[in-house]
Amino acid sequence: MHIIANDGTWRRWNGSTWTTLLTGIDTIAEWAFTGFQGADWADINLIGVNGIVAKRYDGSTIVDLSGVPAGAKYITTYENRLWVAFGNEIRACAVDQPEVWNDFANLDGSSYGKTIESTRGENVNMLSGSLTKLTIGMPNSLHELYGGVPSSFVTKLITDDVGVLNNKSATTQSGIMRIIDQRAIYDYAGGNLPNQEFSQIVGGYLTGMDTNTVAGSDPDLLYFRTHTNEIMVYDSRTGVSSWSRWNGINPTFFLMLDDVLYIGDSTGRVLKMFTSSDDAGTPITAYFITKPFSNSTLSRRQRWIKLWMYAEIPVGTTVNVYLSTTKDGNDFNLVHTVAGSGTGVQRVIIPVRSVVLENTVRVKIEMIGPCKIHELVREVRQLPLF
Repeated sequence: MHIIANDGTWRRWNGSTWTTLLTGIDTIAEWAFTGFQGADWADINLIGVNGIVAKRYDGSTIVDLSGVPAGAKYITTYENRLWVAFGNEIRACAVDQPEVWNDFANLDGSSYGKTIESTRGENVNMLSGSLTKLTIGMPNSLHELYGGVPSSFVTKLITDDVGVLNNKSATTQSGIMRIIDQRAIYDYAGGNLPNQEFSQIVGGYLTGMDTNTVAGSDPDLLYFRTHTNEIMVYDSRTGVSSWSRWNGINPTFFLMLDDVLYIGDSTGRVLKMFTSSDDAGTPITAYFITKPFSNSTLSRRQRWIKLWMYAEIPVGTTVNVYLSTTKDGNDFNLVHTVAGSGTGVQRVIIPVRSVVLENTVRVKIEMIGPCKIHELVREVRQLPLF
């Protein structure tokens, strides 16, 4: 794993310590990376550009990558070529020749370049290569390039209403790209218009996003840094499709490496996720709030008879249960606390004396430490209209 730190160093994690590979790097320019082998290299190289320099790591040292067009800010791979972007232009090296960028002999193996036009005259701010196409992002438009050689390369405008906030605002999971633009988070399967249906339920949390958005993914979850110290997390598993909010981490990058998710944050930390049940020894705190439980009309009261949950609460975990009688849920009162016993799934009875004749009730469950809640059950009886 490699990082670019804000002290101007390029470092590599060797499994126990960080080794400094390069110093004196510009601390403002954003880097973009890709992997590429090429015909003349013995192994896959890690290649990075930042609009000022182009470098490659060959497994032991970092050296300049010659031939790359000046000002190249974004880089990816597609059809055995490196692709970069600068301004509103994209360029590709010759096939398997990562240091040959100016061979325009009109042969299928030659270099390639194209200006990407947009209705707003914008610059390219994202490149993403896949097995079948190259996706090109601008702040307010998306384009795709198809084909295998220069004679068959063709570029298509997908939309000029949705774009990408920056080069780190797109991530791919199971062949579907998710992108953050200025207004929402979109599904983008390629060839079709982006769709924001999956994120509409959290649309209120996406207002006022800044330009430092970051997107990442693992096989089950999608991560979107939308505001300072806030990550919107989407569980994409079939039958789940739920959102949650993480606080206290301000990501600058997400990385999946050997099936482990890492987060680089704005304080200089590299966080290794899901390998421990706590946060470096401190219990992780989480909570969720239910919808308002009511009858078909708020004018009809309900008699709350019982409320309980089935949960796995390990030793060391504390669960607090709160109830609210307003639709906004801003007046939660603590009604029950459970200390983890570690005895497997247990039934937890929640007192309902404080809400026994209310029109609407919301439940807040706070967990200090790991906890699995399998079911929340209520038994109520409708009363006459009030």
